[in-house]
Amino acid sequence: MALRWFHAAERRSPAAVAADADLLARVADGDGSALRELYERYARPMFAFLYRLAGDRGTAEEILQDTLLAVWRSAGTYQNRSRVSTWLFGVARRQAHNRLRGIPPPLPADPADGAAPEAGPEELAVSGDQVQQTLKRLPLAQREVVVLAYLDDLGLKEIAEILDIPVGTVKSRLHHARATLRRYVDARME
Repeated sequence: MALRWFHAAERRSPAAVAADADLLARVADGDGSALRELYERYARPMFAFLYRLAGDRGTAEEILQDTLLAVWRSAGTYQNRSRVSTWLFGVARRQAHNRLRGIPPPLPADPADGAAPEAGPEELAVSGDQVQQTLKRLPLAQREVVVLAYLDDLGLKEIAEILDIPVGTVKSRLHHARATLRRYVDARME
């Protein structure tokens, strides 16, 4: 169930990693086709991550577009201290955080407003309404670490790098998130 793209990126050959860095350098130089190629490589996993954070397909799509705009504008700030995939994931996370800060995720669209009632493949991959409804109960900072740790199967160090926070903070957020989720599950079982 967990996304494996991040781990696959970690096992990519040095040539593939260098190719990503070259693409990002081309984006920094204003090459739109390089941005398109980065989008083709990373849009699916970034969308899946954003959907898990936002809980809504439309919001996740909007945040993904915001992410691409931010990548276009800030590609020149990439300093090759991490893999391009990690940097992109961090940009997506910051865009989601900016968009969702203090605002509860939107409720699913009402079919009367013309939204497609069936779930897309990315939504099915994150295993349905029960998980999304439970994740919505967490504050955004906790939701991020839960998604990265348990749904994307990343380690504490990787999560800390993506979120640009200390490993201890990741551990603390996971602890608080588990406690919140445990209380929610216990309340539902009563």
